[in-house]
Parts: sequence; structure tokens; C-alpha cells
Amino acid sequence: MEPRNFDGDADRPRSAGATQTGRVLVIGPYLRVRAGSADVQSVTHALRDTEARLDEAAGLARAIDLVIADAIVAPVSQIRPATYIGKGKVEEIAGLIKNLEVELVVMDCALSPIQQRNLEKEWHAKVLDRTGLILEIFGRRAKTREGSLQVELAHLNYQRSRLVRSWTHLERQRGGFGFMGGPGETQIEADRRLIQERISKLESELKKVQATRRLHRAGRQRVPYRVVALVGYTNAGKSTLFNRLTRADVQAADMLFATLDPTLRALNLPHGGKAMLSDTVGFISNLPTQLVAAFRATLEEVLEADVILHVRDISHEDAEAQQSDVDAVLRQLGINPDDSGRIIEVWNKIDRFDPEQREELLNIAARRPEDHPAMLVSAVSGEGVDALLAAIEQRLAAKRTTLDLSIDAADGAGISWLHRNAEVLSKELHDGRFDMTVRVDETKRDIVVNRFDAVPHLPA
Repeated sequence: MEPRNFDGDADRPRSAGATQTGRVLVIGPYLRVRAGSADVQSVTHALRDTEARLDEAAGLARAIDLVIADAIVAPVSQIRPATYIGKGKVEEIAGLIKNLEVELVVMDCALSPIQQRNLEKEWHAKVLDRTGLILEIFGRRAKTREGSLQVELAHLNYQRSRLVRSWTHLERQRGGFGFMGGPGETQIEADRRLIQERISKLESELKKVQATRRLHRAGRQRVPYRVVALVGYTNAGKSTLFNRLTRADVQAADMLFATLDPTLRALNLPHGGKAMLSDTVGFISNLPTQLVAAFRATLEEVLEADVILHVRDISHEDAEAQQSDVDAVLRQLGINPDDSGRIIEVWNKIDRFDPEQREELLNIAARRPEDHPAMLVSAVSGEGVDALLAAIEQRLAAKRTTLDLSIDAADGAGISWLHRNAEVLSKELHDGRFDMTVRVDETKRDIVVNRFDAVPHLPA
């Protein structure tokens, strides 16, 4: 469906078939960017193509199987406190909603509770803003207990702010306790209290889940496996790349937020080493702050990762804006997106380019600074994956020290400690002693050197 610009032209023809299938109307109420504007949000939005933004909003709606009647752009020169968009546009869209027999309107913006209530009254239809829509998607996609708890917590925090007196039942009062009780609490107060009680219970349950996750992470840390995490904009191809790198079968679909719950698999490196690869939830522009906070526990895998692969759909028309959005979320998590020692930028979906365009991409990547390389890959065809694995291995090795040592074959405790706390690269038995080459973290280097009289490894 082609998005339409709804800017005061009520007689403009609708998309074919909209009246027959129409149940949901997607509206892009995007701010017009004035020349010379210094507003950060306006400048960020200017990076994005309007039709691409609207198409993404429609994609979010389709992700929960909503049938879209139409998708339109409603340019906004100034945000109105009462309805977000101007009174004239509210009336024009009301006519369109009636003609299309729409029951749900998706506004691709963040609405205040008052704005949402006022629009529902004017349009006689349910109104869902971008935050509410993303929460609905997450609610359907969460499979693990932790994911379900996090989504419910975020949803309740969002719902609590929406308890305005939109319906008469919220104004009714409940009787107080005892004969001398006062007028009691209103229904809205009771609802808020019940929501707060549920939020407190969820937070308590999440603490238990997070404690279990910390134990699992501590167990992995006792094994000398480093963690590599995939991050990126939703639908950038992270899960397809995850499957390619680990030979796993994680769901990968051309759909926004196809993957929600985190997944860990072993990653075999070119020279026999191993790492753990983590696939995480995709990011998106204007990701609700409730979700960033709620999913912080899940995203701890990213916080703890030794190497972060920032997967980009380099074929997308808004690739640069998407990169800015991912960088913004990483900063919210306390990760510096410019940390070249930790982050590798992966330009995915190069299979979508013809040879000439691919050559141009290679030239662009070649001109990047050595400490900020870009790895060109196709998760679908496997092109560039070997080079990516080599880069991961090199980045992991840079943080570790390789040592040579000789240990008595009878020292079972020492040999066992090395296998638990270091990566054993080679081990050969000579005259009752094991000659070993191990790779260790800098934090354990002095222990190995002092206990086993180890020396730096000299390449042959």
C-alpha cells in the first residue's frame, strides 16, 4: 500500500481496496523540519525518509496481524497539547475513519494520556501510539518467563499513566472500611493501587530471575569462553547471521521484532577456539524508555560482552538513521558506540547490491580508519562470514595473552585449573611433563605466570 500525505485534501482518492479491508488506519504525524532548526529531535527525524518511517509504522502493525485500511502522513507544524495534531486535521481524519469503518488508529508518535483520550473521543475509535503498539508486539512475542515478566512490567507502567477518567466507571467511589469510614477511594485510585501491587510483585519476581541469570553468567565465566553479542536495528538480519555463524535454527523472518527473547549458542572460531554468541532483541527508533529499562536484564548479555557486533542492513534507505538510533540505545545502556576495541560494524545484506554497487561499498569500507573497520557480509549467502569470524577472533585475542608453560603430568589439580580458567591452545606430553600453550585474560595472567612459571608465547 502506498502511503498518502494527508495534508488537508479530504477528497484525495484512497488506496484501492481500503474500504473493503479497512480496520486499522496508520497515521504518521511527523513534524515539519524548519530550515535552520536546532531542535535535536527535528534534526534526527530529518535523517529519515518520511515514507520509510510510515512504512516502518505499518510494518509494526502488520507484526501483530492487524489489517491496514490505509497509511497516511499528516504533517504537523506544531504539536498541540490537547490532540497532538491540529483541530482541522482531527476533523478531516474523523471523516476518513468513518468512511473506512476503522476501529483502531495507530499514531506513529508518543501520545500523552490526555492526547490519546481526546483523539478517541473525537474519532470514536481506539487510538494506539507507537509505544503502545511496540508493547503489544512484545507482549505477543515474549516466550520465556523472563521476557513475559519484563513485557508485563513495561506494559503496566505504561498503562498506569493512561488511567485518566475516560470512562465513567473510573469516577465511581468505593465505600470506606468501618462504619465511620470516609467516602472511600475512587475506582481510578483502586485501579492504580492494584496496578502498583502487581508492579511490585513483578519487580520482585524479576529480581529472582536476574539472580538466576547472574549465576548462569558466573558459570560461563568459569569456562574460558568469551561472549560476542549481536545488536542492531530490528530486521537488520541479526537472527539470520546468528544462524549462519552458529548453525542454529533461531526464528528469522522478514518481520519487525521477529526475535525477542535472548539466545546463546557456541561460536566456533577459525583456529579452534570457542566463544558464546548472543542474539538480542532488535532496537528501533523511539524505542520506549519503559522497554529499555525493563529489558535491561536481558541486555546485560550486551553489557557483559567482550565483542559487540553492530549488524546494519546496509541496503536500507534509512541505514544511517538506523545506525544513529542503535547508537542512542547503546549509550542509554552505558556502552560507548565509538569503542573500536569492542564494537565491530557489520554491513549485512550486501547480496542485494549489484556488482557495481558492491564495489562502491567496498571502496567506502576501505576508506574507513583502521580502528573502525566495516565487515561486509551476506547472512543469506554466507559471503564475508569467514572474514568476520577472523576479525572476531583477532579482537578477542587482542584482549588476552598467550603463554607457554611446562607442567608435571602428575599435577592434576594444576592441569584442571588451566582448563577451567584458560583457553588451552596446545598440549603435548614429553618425558612426564605437559608442554602447554594457553591463552588467558589479562586479569589472570600474573596468576598463571607465578604459579606455572609461564613465559610469553613466541610464534614459530
